[in-house]
Amino acid sequence: MKTLLVCTSVSHGNTRRVAEAMAGVLDARVAAPEEVSAAEPAGYDLVGFGSGVFSQRMHPELLGYVRALPASSGRAFVFATSGLPELTLAPFTRPLVRLLEGKGFAVEGTFTCRAFDTWAPFQVIGGINRRRPDEADLTAARAFAEALGNGSTSTP
Repeated sequence: MKTLLVCTSVSHGNTRRVAEAMAGVLDARVAAPEEVSAAEPAGYDLVGFGSGVFSQRMHPELLGYVRALPASSGRAFVFATSGLPELTLAPFTRPLVRLLEGKGFAVEGTFTCRAFDTWAPFQVIGGINRRRPDEADLTAARAFAEALGNGSTSTP
């Protein structure tokens, strides 16, 4: 299965670490949006889209990239890292999932985990989740990727 992970990881490399853990299982290429043309995802069997979360939103660079994609009938998934947990009633992954579905992708799941965050209020105390994503988070990311690789859908 040919897999691509499009990942925006700008602050501490948290999301890139999660992407690389998944890529190891899926034998996937990991690339930033500026490294992948809008037409390129069509050549893959599965495409993951991930970023860190900023003010409860996925990174604007990733969202802009997805908005520029042509219609697709491919498989996709979403992954994110954040300092705060995802809210059940207003998950920060939902807008990206809906955007991908609007493009015709079959979104097969989402993966999120906590990560080191030094956003303004947390900067005063040196950040939160200092050691995350940790090995347990990366193991969970690998398990999620394994399920996708086996054709199972999962949203931990």
